[in-house]
Amino acid sequence: MSDSEQVQIRFCTPADYVAIASIYNEAIATGSITFDTRQFEAKDIQAWVDKFCDRECLLVIERQQQILGWGIVKQYSDRPGYRVCCETSIYLTFAAKGQGLGKMMQTALLEKVVELDYHHVVVKIVATNDDSIAFHKGFGFEMVGVQKEVGHVADRWQDVAIMQLILPQVPPYSP
Repeated sequence: MSDSEQVQIRFCTPADYVAIASIYNEAIATGSITFDTRQFEAKDIQAWVDKFCDRECLLVIERQQQILGWGIVKQYSDRPGYRVCCETSIYLTFAAKGQGLGKMMQTALLEKVVELDYHHVVVKIVATNDDSIAFHKGFGFEMVGVQKEVGHVADRWQDVAIMQLILPQVPPYSP
């Protein structure tokens, strides 16, 4: 791979919001990847970032200055007892799937999770998304349950698989 084909993972900037929204819209359009149903715009991504606390982040993965995907680390809850837990998500443009980019992004997200002092990582996956479930198992996530008919998208009930990864460190308490 030449230098011009190198993949980079970095924090997002406002200039990335249109691409992030476009990638998310691709997933929304399937009706089987996320429970969002309306199309997103750059201003919606800006609203996410504006609400971030200091232990949340949005990363992008790019090649030749083209955004191919994004990943997010967000706190699971703002209640102090949940300070040890975060949730992560990854979205790639469909054209970029199967190139190892998801693995690169997941590795980067888990490194951020450790840096941000989390102990427990949760992912919520539409239960019919076998590829995503297998992908997360490959990173050590374990299935802890399925919420039956928790969403109604694309005129059908959808179940959500809940998976978790427990990390060895326990973050310090800071009220």
